[in-house]
Amino acid sequence: MSEIDTSSKVTEKKTDENEQILGGTTGNRHFLKIKLLPLVLTVVVFVLDQGTKLLIVKTIPPYTIGASFFGDFLRIIHVYNPGIAFSMGNSLPDTLRSLLFAITPLIVLVIVLTVYFRNDDFTFFQRWAVAGIIGGGLGNIYDRFFRPEGVVDFIDVKFYGLFGLERWPTFNVADAAVLICGFLLIISFIRAMIQESKAQKRQ
Repeated sequence: MSEIDTSSKVTEKKTDENEQILGGTTGNRHFLKIKLLPLVLTVVVFVLDQGTKLLIVKTIPPYTIGASFFGDFLRIIHVYNPGIAFSMGNSLPDTLRSLLFAITPLIVLVIVLTVYFRNDDFTFFQRWAVAGIIGGGLGNIYDRFFRPEGVVDFIDVKFYGLFGLERWPTFNVADAAVLICGFLLIISFIRAMIQESKAQKRQ
């Protein structure tokens, strides 16, 4: 083998190695942007949720009204919810409630996180929506494990008898994040299906 051939092969090998390095760097940047960046919303939701709960606990005695706005339309109160979102499940036995509403949400959250990182089909918007849901889930799961009284709820809204409710079940920032982001996620899925259907019809 000639010296030129040897040199050529060495150069090709180095070029391939450089391409692999650059490809890996690009892949890492893509991973950081697409999958990790939306988790900023997870942290924001969790911090806001726990921060507001701490403020309520420190400033408003339990089961009292701290402030009212627009008459009694919006009230800031301090209650504990041993059930799940919007005070559902309060009537269940303590042992069953603890199992269902502490362990089960934790398992669901692990599954959601696994799907979030393994799935490459989510749009960027859908990832932000899922990240908001994760933040809300973490906020309430934290309460279930570290607040013996239950999840702190404090937002109380008048519902004017709609659906038989004079007032909407008391909720918190975590509940609101899960509800809003969940709604947006569903809307984005429906929109994606409509667009896919239109594209298929054009073909």
